[in-house]
Amino acid sequence: MEKNALSWFEIPTTDFERAKKFYEQIFSYEMPEMNMANVRMGILLHDREAGGVGGAIIKGEWSKPSAGGTIVYLNAGDDLTVVLNRVEKAGGKVMIPKTAIEPDMGFFAVFSDSEGNSVGLFSMK
Repeated sequence: MEKNALSWFEIPTTDFERAKKFYEQIFSYEMPEMNMANVRMGILLHDREAGGVGGAIIKGEWSKPSAGGTIVYLNAGDDLTVVLNRVEKAGGKVMIPKTAIEPDMGFFAVFSDSEGNSVGLFSMK
C-alpha cells in the first residue's frame, strides 16, 4: 500500500492571472511560477523535502475548469476558517461551510474558485 493516495494534483484555469491572485489571496502567500511542456503552473506551497504532496494551478491547452469534476481538498492549516473567510472577498463562493467530519477527524469545506472549480479545504480544527 502506498503512503499517499495522491502524488500531485493540478487545478485548471482559464485566466491564470485571476486564479493566481485568488489563491494568493486566500492562502496569503506569493505563489511561485514555472512553465513545463507549454503549461503555465502556479505552485501551491508544500514541504516536498519532508514528503509533502503538492500541486499547482495550471493553464494549458487541454486544461478546463469544472464544477463537477474531482474535488481536491487543500490543507488549510490549523483552522480552515481563516482561509474560508477569504474566499468570497477573493472572488470565489463558499458552497459547503465548515463542517465537522466526525469527532477527532477534523473539518472540511468546499468552495468554487475564481475559475469555477469546486475545491475543498481540510483542517483538524
